[in-house]
Amino acid sequence: MHKPSAPEPRLDDQPACELPAIEFVAQGSFSIYNPDNSRPATAWQPAAQQPRQNTQPLRISGIASLRSHTLALIQQAQHNLCIYSSDLEPWLYNHSCIQHACTQLLLSNPRNSLRILLHDSSRISREGHRLLALSQRLSSRCHIRTVNLDHAYAQDFWLSADDCGLLVRQAQQLQTGMVYYHDPARALQNLRLFNAMWDVSRADINLRSMPL
Repeated sequence: MHKPSAPEPRLDDQPACELPAIEFVAQGSFSIYNPDNSRPATAWQPAAQQPRQNTQPLRISGIASLRSHTLALIQQAQHNLCIYSSDLEPWLYNHSCIQHACTQLLLSNPRNSLRILLHDSSRISREGHRLLALSQRLSSRCHIRTVNLDHAYAQDFWLSADDCGLLVRQAQQLQTGMVYYHDPARALQNLRLFNAMWDVSRADINLRSMPL
């Protein structure tokens, strides 16, 4: 008698082959900044507008005074802003009023720009910052780079607006400063220093936005 042969095993009865694990190597760390909107931020009031004919410097001191004059100087700008800072101090620059004023400037003309030069970008990369979020949103107009410490760099920090406005703070006294609302000669001198440092500065991959 013919003995029937055993049925061939089906494919789905075969033991599954384990695929080798795929190693993922990140090319840099990325942060997503979601500001806390649970409590609305208290609005800052800009310092009283100074006439362009006023070339006299103003000595300012204290956090509140620095905030109001910083906001006023940013609002004065019509074309370009340059920020030279240690780490983009949150108490001075990480506020919705500052972000809004910078955004208004950048959106008013595609040629307008905001350049930010930092000694250390690790803090904003780790904690987030409103101006970092702005640079990721308007990457062609807002740029953040770090100082190349292998080259000469300025000791003082400043904010410059166009070719006439300037707020200077000494590195050892960051809560005091001098404001020049209309001093083209001094503003141009600091702009040249900024450009020299900018030309040899470094991009930080950790400040790039993470595509979703």
